[in-house]
Amino acid sequence: MSSFVDRFDLWSPAQAEAAEALIRRIDAEGLELVRFAYPDQHGVLRGKTLVAAAARDALREGVNMTTTLLAKDTSHKTVFPVFSSGGGFDFEGMQGGADFTMVADPETFRVLPWAHKTGWVLCDAYMADGRPSPLSSRQILRRAIGQLDEFGLDFVAGLEVEFHVFRLDDPRMALGDSGQPGTPPSVSLLSHGHQYLTEQRYDDVDGVMELLRHHIQGLGLPLRSLEIEFGPSQFELTFGPTIGLAPADAMVLLRSAVKQICRRHGYHATFMCRPKIPNVMSSGWHLHQSLRSKRDGHNVFVPTQAGDDLSATGRHYLAGLLAHASGSAVLASPTINGYRRYRPFSLAPDRALWARDNRGAMLRVLGGVGQAATRIENRIGEPAANPYLYLASQLFSGLDGLRRQLEPGPSADTPYDTAAPALPRTLGDALDALRSDDYLCEQLGPRFVSYLCHIKEAELARFNLEVSEWEHREYFEMF
Repeated sequence: MSSFVDRFDLWSPAQAEAAEALIRRIDAEGLELVRFAYPDQHGVLRGKTLVAAAARDALREGVNMTTTLLAKDTSHKTVFPVFSSGGGFDFEGMQGGADFTMVADPETFRVLPWAHKTGWVLCDAYMADGRPSPLSSRQILRRAIGQLDEFGLDFVAGLEVEFHVFRLDDPRMALGDSGQPGTPPSVSLLSHGHQYLTEQRYDDVDGVMELLRHHIQGLGLPLRSLEIEFGPSQFELTFGPTIGLAPADAMVLLRSAVKQICRRHGYHATFMCRPKIPNVMSSGWHLHQSLRSKRDGHNVFVPTQAGDDLSATGRHYLAGLLAHASGSAVLASPTINGYRRYRPFSLAPDRALWARDNRGAMLRVLGGVGQAATRIENRIGEPAANPYLYLASQLFSGLDGLRRQLEPGPSADTPYDTAAPALPRTLGDALDALRSDDYLCEQLGPRFVSYLCHIKEAELARFNLEVSEWEHREYFEMF
């Protein structure tokens, strides 16, 4: 009987060849375990670990997982009535916690440098009948990338990711600390902050930086720089440009790797945008993007006339990003906490505009005539974003600009003083903006938008039920 992969023709010839190479590598390197992981709706990796003998068969047969994993919010609570008729979904296969199947993408295989004789492979989610899961964010990005074929273009992106690393003082594993979510760990600083990019501060944390560098390069990720950011215990890593799905795949692996490596060595890493730490600085995820010709590989954003910031293609793409800036905001900043970043003159953009090499703008244009690295940097994202949805939102928006040949208007040299549409300031506002963007809803799929909004509204409802420290401090004595 044919395998799941063969029955539904799920691999390209290149993937089939990579699967054979993967099996040879398991044998040659004596690997004992393989982690099969898929990026869920939040961009968090979930999966199962198989012994090597079972992993060989699972490459083509897939690995079964419960569909309740597709129904969870960020507390890991199931927020759909999965045991009711239909399971709370409008398509078959989700009722009663039935299985879906993870199918490995063999071209993503890595050996984890920090785990004993352990391989890792990224997977896609398929329903039992071989259909791609309509809730799979990796499939949405793949669809967005496919639309570039009509223009003969590839998507190119580089990552610039801020995050925090603290010393782990107490993991808070007492019996009373369990829950959904459990009590967060107690931590202390590795640096006082506010000595941005000083060599002395870098040397103070060289041990942690070397730990991260060694393992990240061991994964084959295109690491370019390691930096001390402005805030206490805040770091930044930048990565060279990659093509298609690769930037999103790199981001989910990077986040998981950094957290695992740090935890094993007595640190706590977090990609939460703004932790509740005194004098903290918010973390962003700045996405550098461009398009290149499939025919000859040249960057089609590069202008040909002196004085131009972008080519006509680049301008149209830029205008599409602006046209859908509010609608795509929830895909770039999907957490309640992400909107704590928007403060006056904070280097976080507060309105939909662009500027030439200006860090106050949402879209910062870099490069120019004769510069192969001409690109658009979107500064709206938070590092907790699902990378597949963030990148897909950029592609769908830019494609709309290309098709309609939109123009972005002039550069905003004073971005915090220039009149422009305000970006959403709360998660609720961002959800409303997405629902109001008919084009993005169509491209993402109305079913997926409804699903995503349901999960995010469940998180908002839990948040609104809790009494905050601010409320207690403000009202407890006064009234």
